Amino acid sequence: MHEPTLTRYDAPTKGRGVILMLHGGKQHSFMPVDWRSTSWRRSHAMQRSITPRAHAAGVGTWLLRYRHRGWNDVDSPSPVPDARWALAEVGRVLGDVPIVILGHSMGARTAVHVADHPQVVGVVALAPWLERGDAVEPLAGKHLATAHGSRDRITSPRATAAFVRRAQGVTASSEVHDMGPVGHYMFKRISAWNEFAIDRSLSLLSAS
Repeated sequence: MHEPTLTRYDAPTKGRGVILMLHGGKQHSFMPVDWRSTSWRRSHAMQRSITPRAHAAGVGTWLLRYRHRGWNDVDSPSPVPDARWALAEVGRVLGDVPIVILGHSMGARTAVHVADHPQVVGVVALAPWLERGDAVEPLAGKHLATAHGSRDRITSPRATAAFVRRAQGVTASSEVHDMGPVGHYMFKRISAWNEFAIDRSLSLLSAS
């Protein structure tokens, strides 16, 4: 059976924390995520870009590759158990270090669902796929930073803003950042997406 895997770039010193990256996917698909997946490769390119700054701060970057490409089920979403496995792996390997989850699209939705893990201090959500029925309670006491482009036609900037408004009653902090007239896949203003990702991730780890 296809299993989830982790691409790990561990920091030379392993005390400050980990950025766990979750890539995007599809609404429905049980196809395995292989190394040709554009969603995984997009997040891997970001991982390579932000890792030097993370390592300079004593922080590792871990990228999860899910078993399946799709969300698939409202009641038991496919990527959620994979993300919980990855969080458990951080604890098993590195101990009780703080974790920020950095997710794109479906990965951001997954991050929100697993943010109740005790080592998670915050979520950085890039062009997140968030629905009205997604609970905000897993973010209780955690930090949330979101970024969305105004020309995104795949996921909704308005839905992101609405989710953040709902979450403000439970989060330690929350933010909606306007990336300007760019779309969903982070092909434009790549350096700005990368900068937001690493700046907020390190900031949330420092706030923990």
